[in-house]
Amino acid sequence: MTKPTFTISNKWPSQHPERLQLYSYPTPNGVKVSIALEEMGIPYEAHRVTLSDADVRSPEFLSLSPNNKIPAIIDPNGPDGAPVGLFESGAILIYLGEKSGQFIGNTASDKAQVIKWLMWQMGGLGPMFGQLGYFSKFAGKEIEDPRPRERYLAESKRLLAVLDGALDGRDWIAGDYSIADMSIAPWLNALEFYGTKDMLEFNALKNVPSYLDRFLARPAVQKGKNIPPREA
Repeated sequence: MTKPTFTISNKWPSQHPERLQLYSYPTPNGVKVSIALEEMGIPYEAHRVTLSDADVRSPEFLSLSPNNKIPAIIDPNGPDGAPVGLFESGAILIYLGEKSGQFIGNTASDKAQVIKWLMWQMGGLGPMFGQLGYFSKFAGKEIEDPRPRERYLAESKRLLAVLDGALDGRDWIAGDYSIADMSIAPWLNALEFYGTKDMLEFNALKNVPSYLDRFLARPAVQKGKNIPPREA
């Protein structure tokens, strides 16, 4: 088998090439992976990839992540005896869960529940919260037409109600703490940054606020949510 080469190392050279290489920035999607790596105890080296075009649209980064989005990883110890490169946070979480044998369920049925909620975040919660943030904090807030923000506000409220109901009587979304929680909770934490908690009536929810508090109290989360640091 021909081993792949990764030109991303030309721009972000590795000091520890024997470790898993993480190319990321501390956004909700980015910290999913750093938190997972901390929780799983997988040795890794983090590289700060800013959201500027100079980084995410550089030929070196695109060689690993053609969708020009963080996070991305290279695992020099891939499952088939060769390095493997991945982009998309959900795919990376599944890969890491399977690699480590942790936080992905103990049975096939457990795993199905974990993946179900992971996909729910990837397809719904993240995109809707991101759009609400754009129309509330960033350039979209200057658009006079109220319909875009109202659309994403309503859908974000609906998704929070789904999550709140699913958490009734349980600490974690799929039973045991899992990569699904590592995927969902960073987006809940982003609501503070977006300034959208009040409009979403976040603190009136029955189960979600305490769920986020439990997540943020974990030592691996406290460390991973700041990796790599925003400033060099």
